[in-house]
Amino acid sequence: MQYKSFLIKYAEIGVKGKNRFMFEDALVTQIRHALKDIDGDFMVVKESGRIYATAESEYDFDEAVQTLKRIFGIAAICPMVQVDDNGYEDLKKQVLAYVDEVYEDKNFTFKVNARRGNKKYPVNSDQINRNLGEVILDAFPETKVDVHQPEVMLHVEVRNRINIYSIVIPGPGGMPVGTNGKAMLLLSGGIDSPVAGYMISKRGVKIDAVYFHAPPYTSERAKQKVVDLAKLVSRYSGPVHLHIVNFTDIQLYIYDQCPHEELTIIMRRYMMRIAERLAVDAGAQALITGESIGQVASQTMQSLAATDASCTMPVFRPVIGFDKQEIVDVAEKIGTYETSVLPFEDCCTIFVAKHPVTKPNLKMIERSEEKLKEKIDEMVETAINTVEKVWC
Repeated sequence: MQYKSFLIKYAEIGVKGKNRFMFEDALVTQIRHALKDIDGDFMVVKESGRIYATAESEYDFDEAVQTLKRIFGIAAICPMVQVDDNGYEDLKKQVLAYVDEVYEDKNFTFKVNARRGNKKYPVNSDQINRNLGEVILDAFPETKVDVHQPEVMLHVEVRNRINIYSIVIPGPGGMPVGTNGKAMLLLSGGIDSPVAGYMISKRGVKIDAVYFHAPPYTSERAKQKVVDLAKLVSRYSGPVHLHIVNFTDIQLYIYDQCPHEELTIIMRRYMMRIAERLAVDAGAQALITGESIGQVASQTMQSLAATDASCTMPVFRPVIGFDKQEIVDVAEKIGTYETSVLPFEDCCTIFVAKHPVTKPNLKMIERSEEKLKEKIDEMVETAINTVEKVWC
């Protein structure tokens, strides 16, 4: 069957009370935007707690479903047949036609789940269930009713029009992007930060990203890898402004002036300072990183606290409680893993001390940073003023 319509279900949005319409409108806007990128024309409308996407021309079903499965806020995607209310006997015929076309093999158990949204409809939901179950059994003797664990759950929604569907495709869940503010993601070429961007976007946060590039120590291929990762994340988060910061001079200066065991912490602190400046300019309210407690030396509790002390903006770490395999699992699910493991090093892996401090003392770190006072402010301004911006 070539379905012409999709019923889009949401979950969390339904408990938003008087503000629900704002979340619904945001979701409708994002569905319209996403479907513009595929072949075919769609009309997307909302109606009394339901969102419908209806094809107005030929389209690729699989491509449409894959697109909808990447839109945060969607709990389920239901390909459906929508028919006019031409009377109860016509409804029975429409249901039989649906079952006959969708299920070539009729040897299955089923249950009818009717919902009468239109309370003026002359037959109540329970009676619809019994009557439609009876006509299906009569028309297709191979079928059997199972009200507890049916193989096919046939949904019939009686509203202004009547929706008939039995296939429910899980969506990504979450909240529509942009309904919970904006944040700046510190994006590296690793596995963790793209996953962090995906996860914070799932909570409705719009993201931009910043990448710290260190030529000639990091290659153009390393930069392109991060651009590619930003594009992969943007399939879920929506368009991402990627800010590419030339960090070479700052890294070399820190390397020359500061104790080597403190290099990672001090470099991270300056990354956070620069990211915060860019975040403020972009209208963001928080920074996002892919750090996980205890994964490396710069991710101990003491190291994270020393890093956070360098900025005033909140720092959110969506994967902080995940182990590596859990992060990898999400990366594989969203399609970033294969790109993340390409062997092009970023600036965080080039200038690494042999014995980094794992329990940094903030006062000692700040004393070490005093050695940078002569040039560091000017270097930071230069880095910010020469940022390369890429639309992903």
